[in-house]
Formats: sequence, C-alpha cells, structure tokens
Amino acid sequence: MATYLVGDIQGCLPDLKKLLAQANFDPHHDHLWLAGDLVARGPESLETLRFVKALGDHATVILGNHDLHLLAVSHQLARAKKSDNIHQIFTAEDGQELLDWLRHQPLLAEHPHYPFVIVHAGITPQWTLEQARHHASEVEQLLQSDDYLWLLKNMYGDGPDWWQDDLSRLERLRFTINSFTRMRFCDPQGRLDMHCKVQPNDPAVGDLIPWFDVKRSQPLGKTIIFGHWAALMGHQDEYCIGLDTGCVWGNSLTMLRWEDGQRFVTECPLYA
Repeated sequence: MATYLVGDIQGCLPDLKKLLAQANFDPHHDHLWLAGDLVARGPESLETLRFVKALGDHATVILGNHDLHLLAVSHQLARAKKSDNIHQIFTAEDGQELLDWLRHQPLLAEHPHYPFVIVHAGITPQWTLEQARHHASEVEQLLQSDDYLWLLKNMYGDGPDWWQDDLSRLERLRFTINSFTRMRFCDPQGRLDMHCKVQPNDPAVGDLIPWFDVKRSQPLGKTIIFGHWAALMGHQDEYCIGLDTGCVWGNSLTMLRWEDGQRFVTECPLYA
C-alpha cells in the first residue's frame, strides 16, 4: 500500500485523475490524503466530492476554508463568491448526503505509522502538537453535532489573532479555524495575519514571516503537510511540506508519494 498526499483540488477533478493515473494509484490498496479545499473555483466541485467520498477508507480528507464556506453557503449563512462553482451541489440528488459527509471530516489528521500530520493551512507556532489535536477536536465535535449551524454562522472573523488560554469559547473556536484553514503569515512572535497573501519575498510583506518560519514554542516532532498557499508554489523544509501549486490558477497540481518522496505533477488549464 502506497501513501499519496495532494494539495488543493478546488473542483479540478480531471487534473487529480491525471495524477492518480501517473502514479498508478490503486483505490483498493493505496491511500490518498487530501489537504483540504476539495471545492470552489474549479469546474467539477460536485464530481470531486463524489469521487473522493467513493474512495471510502482509502481517502483521508482535511477541511479547508473553501469547504467550510461551502457548508455555510448551503444553509444560507454566507454568500457564495462570484468565482465559486458550487451551486450544482445544492441541487444534486445526493447533494445533502455529500454535505453531511464533508461536515464529518477533520481539521487535522495524523498517519498511524508515518511521522506526519496533515492540515489545510498550518498549525500556529504557539501550539504544541497536543494542543493542536485538542483544539482541532473541539471544532470537529461541534461541527459534527446538532449545533453545527451555530458554528458555521459565527466562524467568520479575523480575530482573535493571538492564542490565550482565557479566550471565550467563540474566540477559541474562531482562532482554531483561522489557524488550521486560513493562516499564511504571522508577525515574528507568532501573531496571525489574515490579510497578506503574497509570496514571502514580496516587499508588501514588511516584517511578517511565513507561519512555518516562526520559532515554535515546542517542536512538533512530525512533518506538517499543508496546502492553501498557492503563491508559495510548493514548499519543503525539515519541518513541513506545502503541496498547493496553484492548480485552479493555471499552474499545476502536485502529489507526493510518502514512501519514496517522489512527486507527481500535472500542468493545469486556467480555471479561475
């Protein structure tokens, strides 16, 4: 059994299928880990949900910001963006089943044997791995409960930008969601910045630094696999691996085979 990890699909299912064919992916024996944002600007968000859901136990799916936004839009708790190609999901015969399945996916997952964790955007440098597990679980349990509409309605907002143990419940949940699904830059102390989206070498960055370059309070001890930040066009260091290479923006979709480190890449048309 081989372990494959892939960046943001965003409804670009044909490109995912090309990668899987390149790698001779076997849906009965191999395992696919997806770093969130299954849906959004690409042409086949509905089909992507169907395809990944059909993989069953051979796929591990992480929730991204676009996935959470889809859930909110489906309940009229937020407005779809003009660039979102998600409306077919709401009228599909299996649409509600797919949305319920998506709502039950995690914010963080760990491989049972290999030393990696997978998230969508990152893990705030303020947290240990144990804290990350705990706070991810808190959001997941609420999202999977009967009170999930309250969370979807109240999750939007750029603050708080700094973790403190005395945050209110809503502040704690919002910080957790922002850290796992929206984070890119922090200040040198680790305070989240929710606005800057450019490349790290852009002059507009100022004194901000990528979250993965902020000194952590404690080493995680595992590699962080993430997506979300297309402007990086991929990233790898001794602590983390970024796999979003801007498929939906006409760049490429990237998939990594963990066992030997081989990367599979396919060029993509401009969707967004």
